[in-house]
Amino acid sequence: MSESPVRDFIRHHYRHFNAASLIDAAEGYDKLLSSGGKMFVTLAGAMSTAELGLSLAEMIRRDKIHAITCTGANLEEDLFNLVAHDHYERVPNYRDLTRLDEQALLERQLNRVTDTCIPEEEAMRRLERAVGELWSQADDAGERLFPHEFLYRLIASGKLEPSYQIDPANSWMVAASEKSLPLFVPGWEDSTLGNVFAAHCMRGDIKSATTVKGGIEYMMELADWYQATSAAAPVGFFQIGGGIAGDFPICVVPMLEQDLRIEGVRKWAYFCQISDSTTSYGSYSGAVPNEKITWGKLSVDTPSFIVESDATIVAPLIFAYLLDM
Repeated sequence: MSESPVRDFIRHHYRHFNAASLIDAAEGYDKLLSSGGKMFVTLAGAMSTAELGLSLAEMIRRDKIHAITCTGANLEEDLFNLVAHDHYERVPNYRDLTRLDEQALLERQLNRVTDTCIPEEEAMRRLERAVGELWSQADDAGERLFPHEFLYRLIASGKLEPSYQIDPANSWMVAASEKSLPLFVPGWEDSTLGNVFAAHCMRGDIKSATTVKGGIEYMMELADWYQATSAAAPVGFFQIGGGIAGDFPICVVPMLEQDLRIEGVRKWAYFCQISDSTTSYGSYSGAVPNEKITWGKLSVDTPSFIVESDATIVAPLIFAYLLDM
């Protein structure tokens, strides 16, 4: 009997090479959840500007994702899109742009991400004004929060709602905030809002730079989450792209075992990476799963998959497969 159009299509057509890896990874993900496992997802690149929220938000709502590590860019860019979508501009011929064309975009305050331009005033400055109030309030009160906690607080306040320009059901940050989903954002300072916060501190608007918690505290928080979660269920690792979003959280297992000397730490129970990074030249992002065994991150029997393709194509397909869309 037919389950869903997407599942039927994938099972019929995706039989070999990267296509087969895609369905193997999706079925492995499904098997882990069906057995009571939890899934940890990492977001690199510009997945929020690619509007991955269209499928990621529903994955969160349906409890198919139990924690996320993302870059500071992905954290904020979902909300940029939420409040400024109508002001975005797509540049389909971005490969043909000259330096003068790029300068013209800058002069219009359009920040280009591949084929998509983010409007500075409507997106970045609007969010700066809103979250800046929360930073100042916390700073005055001597309160310290993680970057995502400030944004969760902002979403819950309803202050952004008059500015919504997409259905909030398609915002993964709105879905995450409603679920109080554990988020971990290493290297948050390497983001627009991170830069803005630094500027506020340098101007003296914010007295304490530690008002926003940082990466070491995120690792400690992640260690607590992983120990508590893996004690009750196996935890899988679904990595979209490479970089710090993937490298930071996967290290929590060897850190607990080798640095804290905790015995019986469970390895990640599933691993999948969607990436087109070259598996050579010392690339962490391109390292095959077997290499992670030598670092104590995966075990010899961890189901592991690599789909070497464009994550903006592959991730929505896998999510649609899991959602029976």
